[in-house]
Amino acid sequence: MTGDENPTAQETEPAPPAADGARWDDGLIARRATERIDDPRERTSGNRVAAEEELPIGSSYDGPLRARLDALRELIGLSRTRLDRGALTEAGRVLDEASARQRLSSRHTVVAIAGATGSGKSTLFNALAQVPLSETGLRRPTTAAPIACSWSEGAAGLLDRLAIPSRLRRRPLAGGADELSGLVLVDLPDHDSALVRHRDQVDRVLALVDAVIWVVDPEKYADAALHERYLRPLAGHAEVTFVVLNQIDRLPGDAADQILDDLRRLLDDDGMAVGEHGEPGATVLSLSALTGEGVDELREVIGTFVQERTAAAHRLAADVDVAAAKLRTSYVADGRTGLDERTREDFAARLAEAVGAKAAGEAAEREWRRHAGRACGTPWLRLWRWYEHKRTPGAALTPAAPPVEEELTARQRVEQAVRTVADEAAAGLPAPWAQAVREAAVRGAEGLPEALDELAVSEATTTGKRPLRPAWWPAAVMAQAAMTLLQIYGGLWLVGQIIGFLPPGLIVPALLMAAGIVGGPLVEWACTGAVRGPARRYGQDAERRLREAAAGCGRARVLDPVAGELMRYREVRERYATVAGKSGAVTGTRGRVPRSVGGARRGAPAAP
Repeated sequence: MTGDENPTAQETEPAPPAADGARWDDGLIARRATERIDDPRERTSGNRVAAEEELPIGSSYDGPLRARLDALRELIGLSRTRLDRGALTEAGRVLDEASARQRLSSRHTVVAIAGATGSGKSTLFNALAQVPLSETGLRRPTTAAPIACSWSEGAAGLLDRLAIPSRLRRRPLAGGADELSGLVLVDLPDHDSALVRHRDQVDRVLALVDAVIWVVDPEKYADAALHERYLRPLAGHAEVTFVVLNQIDRLPGDAADQILDDLRRLLDDDGMAVGEHGEPGATVLSLSALTGEGVDELREVIGTFVQERTAAAHRLAADVDVAAAKLRTSYVADGRTGLDERTREDFAARLAEAVGAKAAGEAAEREWRRHAGRACGTPWLRLWRWYEHKRTPGAALTPAAPPVEEELTARQRVEQAVRTVADEAAAGLPAPWAQAVREAAVRGAEGLPEALDELAVSEATTTGKRPLRPAWWPAAVMAQAAMTLLQIYGGLWLVGQIIGFLPPGLIVPALLMAAGIVGGPLVEWACTGAVRGPARRYGQDAERRLREAAAGCGRARVLDPVAGELMRYREVRERYATVAGKSGAVTGTRGRVPRSVGGARRGAPAAP
């Protein structure tokens, strides 16, 4: 039995076209299989599926788009603990869709045809496919479920993603395969259908396709449902949007041009850029799907658009733009943010005031002077002071503790200082990050009054130790001792003369005693003047130490956590700036074809 007589061979190997002529067949299956693979005409026949499946179906995003996606992924990771989960939903969906689309065919472009009831989108779908694939008629709604038409193999994964069943997948007539190769056209139900499930299907598919052709008719081109629900929210997707004015065969004279002008005006009001004269933006066309006028021009534009294979990247870049716009209020601050030097100094000054640094310095200065007075004062004055101190009731008792009101006042000052620095650090920040800054400040402020109290006690203990003496202090003490000895010596000399123990002579002992009596206060007065500078420096040093200790405590507990939150905000702000950047790497050649085919105003200058 020969290969031609083998039923299996007849089923597995289709008969060659008549143009190929007769081929010699010796029955060797391996040779015939090799010839079939090497024959390019066989690749375009029934074995195209197997040949294409050997090629990689996905592609990676390159350039700025990849950087934006990476930044968006990092942005979500850094913001999960700061932002509400609902605020990140759209951004997470964009990343999921980007990942899903990347795994699918990059050789295909999914274009949806959407429109209102009676706009003729199914008729246009059939006209592009050159075969009646979608049901048309007077009954509404005609299209009950999305119908897909693929011009080449390998789009099964994309159609599965759109949840289009196999029974609703079609193939066009031969002849347009080369022109529209890679196109996957989807006919959607009416977006204004009375059935909710139809509208839900439209919204679901529009969120997944690479581009969309909006079909409008002369009666409903200004429908508020179309502009407010779809065109205006999708204004950023102008690069992957086609707006087609159908049924121009029903319009007399230049009515079509007038409607196109009004349609462009409405699109401009929606914020959607219209691509004319080579400029990027939405493509606006006019045609008649029923008569075929303008359909060939649309097919040419769609074919060029599909061959660029950048629609998926354009669509994804626009989705990232939309997600970035929704996140703007969560990341973009109003004006300059952060902690400047003045704010830090004010905070330290408030803590120093709360801890009583100035009073501690003044107390240290008084203590220095008092110690100098005790060391350099006359013995008789010190004796008198001791006597006064002893006879004063209650002088020997331990000083009473500060009133509770003063403690509360100090605590309130600390809390007020923390609130002030938190408000200044959060000023201008987006609400989530401002709240994070305030929470960091409040957490750091817990236990801060107690820590400041411990610092004050420790500094008071240090200051209460014996103060350091200046270099001249021993000489002053010796001078005061000499004056005291002169007084004692002169007094004893006079007493000895009075009792007759010494020969009389009042001048010398009186002068010695007078010199001691006058010299003692003079030495004390001189020491009092000389001690002012060292005492002041000693008090200032004590105040400075307490201020620095209070500032260090406040910095470690409040300022550093606040600065950490501000640093995290600056980090996510940089990521957001990358996400919100323009996707300049996604470029194509759409500007090389007419942008308003069949719809350009008569007499308008041609595109350069």
